[in-house]
Amino acid sequence: MKLLVLGGTEFVGRAVVDEALALGWQVTTFNRGNREPPAGVTALRGDRSAPQGLAALGSGEWDVVVDTWSWAPSAVGEAAALLAERAGHYVYVSSRSVYAPPVPFGADEHAPVVPAGSPGYPGYKRGGELGAVAAFGDRALLARAGLILGPHENIGRLPWWLTRIARGGAVLAPGPADLGLQYVDARDLAVWCLEAAGRGIGGAFNVVSPPGFVTMRELLETCVRVTGAEAELRWTEAGRILAEGVEPWTDLPIWLLGETHAFMHGAEVSKAVGAGLRFRPVAETVADTWAWLRSIGGRIPTRPDRPSVGLDPEVEARLLAST
Repeated sequence: MKLLVLGGTEFVGRAVVDEALALGWQVTTFNRGNREPPAGVTALRGDRSAPQGLAALGSGEWDVVVDTWSWAPSAVGEAAALLAERAGHYVYVSSRSVYAPPVPFGADEHAPVVPAGSPGYPGYKRGGELGAVAAFGDRALLARAGLILGPHENIGRLPWWLTRIARGGAVLAPGPADLGLQYVDARDLAVWCLEAAGRGIGGAFNVVSPPGFVTMRELLETCVRVTGAEAELRWTEAGRILAEGVEPWTDLPIWLLGETHAFMHGAEVSKAVGAGLRFRPVAETVADTWAWLRSIGGRIPTRPDRPSVGLDPEVEARLLAST
């Protein structure tokens, strides 16, 4: 199979490239060239946000295209239109953020989506979906991912928990401990996208693990075991944490409550599971992410277009002192 990855050097795009190479696919990447391409790929250069930025894609044919673009949706529409006659399938890595709030627990792919042209990230992703479908029709696969974890994560959610726990001592653990979590390892997302596209599957799919795949306790205790840290998880009632002005998701990554928890950790995923989506154990995701973090010196890489995450140590200390 011949694969074109629009991007291919960071997080999900990097996972797609790595998994495709492992499958024996011929891989071409297209990006601005700000980072070294993975070994074994054909690297094309171009800035899709600039005039004539797609010139390097003016020739060539591919079985599958994977696009992870998250900004102005016109870039997706332009790339898809250019490639529609020379590519078999177009995979757009979208987001469950395209669903119009409030999104109830158990919502599937039929839930209402935000209107075209909506502002911000939800509107960007929805516009990207529409651009892919306009050019490829039922040959467009829309992978609506939720929380994505794994090696090369450039948002910092699981890396923050790992580095905080690795420092040891008392660690603020947000309750309830049995809070169910739902996520997808970037590598499982990548494999499913490639395999589904290779089988000619199109349409929209929630690509994430089943609700309650792990709990907050299981995730954080796994971090303790994997790091080997002398850390003590201090489980603290949610109300006390919120009273200190702590923000779920940003100050304490992954942790959500109420309607936002129902949205992020409650998607119905039977459609994707029926189409072959598989999930590796949480211990593998955590261990591999920790190994990758250590390999880069423990620094948490972050995207410049996303806010940093993690709890202020002084706020944590105040909360721990009152437990």
